[in-house]
Amino acid sequence: MNRPQFISFEGIDGAGKSTHLAATEARLRATGATVVRTREPGGTVLAETLRELVLHQRMDALSEALLVFAARREHWLDVVQPALQRSEVVLCDRFADASFAYQGGGRGVAWEQLQVLERWTVGGRTPDLTLWFTLDPAEAARRRAAAREADRFEAQELDFFHRVHAAYERRRQESPDRFECIDAAPSVQAVGEQLAAALQRRGW
Repeated sequence: MNRPQFISFEGIDGAGKSTHLAATEARLRATGATVVRTREPGGTVLAETLRELVLHQRMDALSEALLVFAARREHWLDVVQPALQRSEVVLCDRFADASFAYQGGGRGVAWEQLQVLERWTVGGRTPDLTLWFTLDPAEAARRRAAAREADRFEAQELDFFHRVHAAYERRRQESPDRFECIDAAPSVQAVGEQLAAALQRRGW
């Protein structure tokens, strides 16, 4: 089995995926892998600037999608693609699945428009492995409220996150071999054990 080189972490806000990025990075580095840890939107100076606009400025849904994919294009060209070409492992906190979930499912941008943007910006490239942290939206909202002040996305109503979850499920159904579903409801330790098992199944 070929080990996945490009791994994305996905899930609704509050699912805890970011908590497990550092542990995954440490696990892979222990095998001798060179690891690049990054995030979307973000990862470059321009993409981080666009991230701030997307998170905090009101805008049309399609405008939001265009900004997210513009940030992705810069991130892909400057960070992800070069790292993959150097045979490094890329751990990315969100990638294109998030756009289909948030801008597609959440905001209602047409799936076909997002597919076109995905082809234009990254040539349709998807991660080798996507770790999807699943959690009931109500529990995710409780965790977010206890942890931090909400940004423009985190402040959305529960129905928004139910649509986001459904869109993630649609992406999983389109590429079932790429996804590993991680139940994010249990303790951090239990989630970490699931994550370790998923990586082991994929050769890590």
